Amino acid sequence: MARVKLELPAQLPWSTELRVRVTDINYGGHLGNDALLGLIHEARARFMSAQGYSELDVEGLGIIIADAVLVYRSEAFFGETLRIHIGADDYNRYGCDLFYRVESADEPPREVARVKTGLVFFDYASRRPASMPEAFRARLQALESDNNGV
Repeated sequence: MARVKLELPAQLPWSTELRVRVTDINYGGHLGNDALLGLIHEARARFMSAQGYSELDVEGLGIIIADAVLVYRSEAFFGETLRIHIGADDYNRYGCDLFYRVESADEPPREVARVKTGLVFFDYASRRPASMPEAFRARLQALESDNNGV
């Protein structure tokens, strides 16, 4: 069976750090895929907050995660601090993809995983997908521009 490959955009301009908890460890003794998705959710919520939004209020709309791709590059263990870099790409009418590079905070960093989540804007009042707010797109593109060459 062919492995999934996930190419990351050149710019992942925002980052946060999270520690691997004992409840994140699976029976193999390392970070489980379900726990990785939980860490990604926490990182995304922090990212949205840093942009002045919440997942239920982005210019009056909510977001839904339509899909997710996780590709492990190495193990992570209890107590390890992970740095999660986030950026957006593949913009479309209803949303975009958020990309995440998960790495150890050790020096030199070790890549742990690559993740993509498909973000779709949703009007919870009408229970229908909605067009991505232009102000949101502009904010993310400005974030990328502010970090060019960094």
